[in-house]
Amino acid sequence: MQQNNAHVSRNSARSAQRRVDFKPRRSAPFRTVPLRSAPFRTVPRRSAPLLKEAVNFRQKKSASSPARLPHYCPSFSPPQRQAVMTENDHNNNEMEAGGDNSSDVPPDLDKLLEMDGYLRLHEKEISRRYGCFNAVLKDINTYEGGMEQFSRSYEQYGINVAADGSVVCREWAPGAVEVYLTGDFNGWNKTQHAFKQGSFGKWDLIIPPNGDGNIPIAHGSIVKLNIKTKSGQFVERISPWIRYAIRPKNDPKNFTYDGIFWHPPPKEQYIFKHARPKRPEGLRIYEAHVGISSHEGKIASYNHFTDNVLPRIKRQGYNAVQLMAIMEHVYYASFGYQVTNFFAVSSRYGTPEEFKRLVDTAHGMGISVLLDVVHSHASKNVLDGINEFDGTNTCFFHDAGKGVHSLWDSRLFDYSKWEVLRFLLSDLRWFIEEYKVDGYRFDGVTSMLYHSHGIGHGFSGDYNEYFGLNTDTDSLVYMMLANHMLHSLYPDVMITIAEDVSGMPALCRPVSEGGQGFDYRLGMAIPDKWIEYLKDTRDEDWKMGDLVHTLTNRRYGERTIAYAESHDQALVGDKSLAFWLMDKEMYTHMSCLTEMTGIIDRGLALHKLIRLLTHALGGEGWLNFIGNEFGHPEWLDFPRVGNQESFHYCRRQFNLSDDELLRYKFLNNFDGAMNKADETYHWLSADPAWVSTKHEGDKVIVFERAGLVFVFNFHTFKSFSDYKVGVEVSGKYKIVLDSDREEFGGHKRVSPDSEFFTFNEGYNGRRNHMCVYIPCRVALVFAKVG
Repeated sequence: MQQNNAHVSRNSARSAQRRVDFKPRRSAPFRTVPLRSAPFRTVPRRSAPLLKEAVNFRQKKSASSPARLPHYCPSFSPPQRQAVMTENDHNNNEMEAGGDNSSDVPPDLDKLLEMDGYLRLHEKEISRRYGCFNAVLKDINTYEGGMEQFSRSYEQYGINVAADGSVVCREWAPGAVEVYLTGDFNGWNKTQHAFKQGSFGKWDLIIPPNGDGNIPIAHGSIVKLNIKTKSGQFVERISPWIRYAIRPKNDPKNFTYDGIFWHPPPKEQYIFKHARPKRPEGLRIYEAHVGISSHEGKIASYNHFTDNVLPRIKRQGYNAVQLMAIMEHVYYASFGYQVTNFFAVSSRYGTPEEFKRLVDTAHGMGISVLLDVVHSHASKNVLDGINEFDGTNTCFFHDAGKGVHSLWDSRLFDYSKWEVLRFLLSDLRWFIEEYKVDGYRFDGVTSMLYHSHGIGHGFSGDYNEYFGLNTDTDSLVYMMLANHMLHSLYPDVMITIAEDVSGMPALCRPVSEGGQGFDYRLGMAIPDKWIEYLKDTRDEDWKMGDLVHTLTNRRYGERTIAYAESHDQALVGDKSLAFWLMDKEMYTHMSCLTEMTGIIDRGLALHKLIRLLTHALGGEGWLNFIGNEFGHPEWLDFPRVGNQESFHYCRRQFNLSDDELLRYKFLNNFDGAMNKADETYHWLSADPAWVSTKHEGDKVIVFERAGLVFVFNFHTFKSFSDYKVGVEVSGKYKIVLDSDREEFGGHKRVSPDSEFFTFNEGYNGRRNHMCVYIPCRVALVFAKVG
């Protein structure tokens, strides 16, 4: 089978996965609680090249009891257990795993049901899911020595070096007839080093050390597997567990990667110097891509990112960096979402040792390192991926149509297979142990959650949509196992984030409660709302209540990462927020030596308001995509045939924000001040905000959070003197953040030394009020003095 590097925009799939209005807990006073019959409202992604218009539909709401599922658990049983089970044993096992046993009820289920009463109708299904998880966990403990050992299977699988210098290899290739190791080390003799067939599809090989005691395979040499399939054909493959892969250097026409034996001598191994930072209370994430991090038209390196970008991230007040496209992917333009080699860091940026230096340097700055992990699907590549590894279509994946994502043109894992669980859980553990990373953003969770992969599904918020037959129990159990393993082994540092647009209840609640165990979900409806307003709505028609609803519409007790834009909005076919606001005038009027036009003035002002409102009201964490902190212009387009392999739009022009004569510095300054204000006052880790004002005529929003008072004036021309603002706590207040300050590109209309005293008279549901001057298109943040 030929290599398949076809890239389908992931935005295409997400445009068919419609956003959902959450049903918050009724007692949450700061929430707008949607009625059960409220129409489903979402905004499809505008940049979907394959789906020009997503079909907007509402499923019928049913007043009857939720659909009841049969009490079964997918066949997760390990091969060791299957080999000895009788038919009666199997039946008994399925009954036990089905949740009828009281031990399969989540131990903290009452906490979940107390938090979300709508889930009481689905208590039995939640327990069934937990029972499946618990059954697999018990089998891991019984047959694999526990999760600690099971998740370190990279120590036995792939190519490892024993203490005596021998090379020990193990592969899982159930469809293979013969397996051989070949490469530079044996002159590419394809049958000299034969694996011995073991049980359950495993193959083993031991190559003794050389006569001088040295390792028989040289560090940095090419290795491949030569596999005889059931058809009698020999095929070359790269081990799924390979730790490094490179494109041939001397053959520019060859795009097929080679597997590399990576085992540097001690003097070349990077030694970590810094301990992991503890998990931040308020997460401020800098989403970045190493390859685009230079202003030059080339692929940047790990070393460049370490020396030039990490100091910026620290200076801007971020406490976490989320790195995209680290796991090896042959097709650069896939943005890292078509992974070919799951245990290998991408060689186009440098070596594993250089990546270790990046992580360690970040830790020395107090920055946690998160990886974008893609366990929702895999590249279709055969020669340098894991597709058809053993010559069959079903080694790691589902068969036929069930094993192919119709929009992403990629392979879909079969999470019910024991060895797939071993592979994916070990992949997570490998990057934590080998590279000391601190957590993961799980990509494509919606695709994993449902048999439909969310394609064309308009999630209305009806809970029956989450607890019906469309939900994939196999993948749910995998996610529960992953989060259980990560948080149990690394409780003080681990961070997991789910990219889900469906609004699955309990996704971000502990596994012990019957949830899936993630720490955060991405607030994916928020950037869509901002794009909708900037693209289709006049400033005068912006609805304050609609904005507040979008920013606060999240599940009670489940933390959200808020963002105004991410890499999704930067991709070709879309624009950054700054470019939506200022468009072509960014080319001609961003110099401080030119006049401040109305378009630039409006753009700078709204850019700051949009980001601060999202930061302070939208969740319990904040995310910024590399370059957007200073209003990076244009879009992101990777080199490809369609753009003549150009790097012009595949770089981040940090020189723009560094130039004192350009206005980009103003947005950069405000971004840093915003993050540092949160570092001082901790609103991201505080309880959600109390919104007291959503005035449609004045275009004013007022809310309190973490003891601060936030006032936003979105009016196009009206400034208000002595504007009455409700305040819960009486006293004297001062301004701690003002978007209109000169260093932020503002007009310094409010004195920074102003003091504001409260009046003992309630207003808008608050016990006191104060009167403030709030200019048009300005945001002010007040803190109580003393």
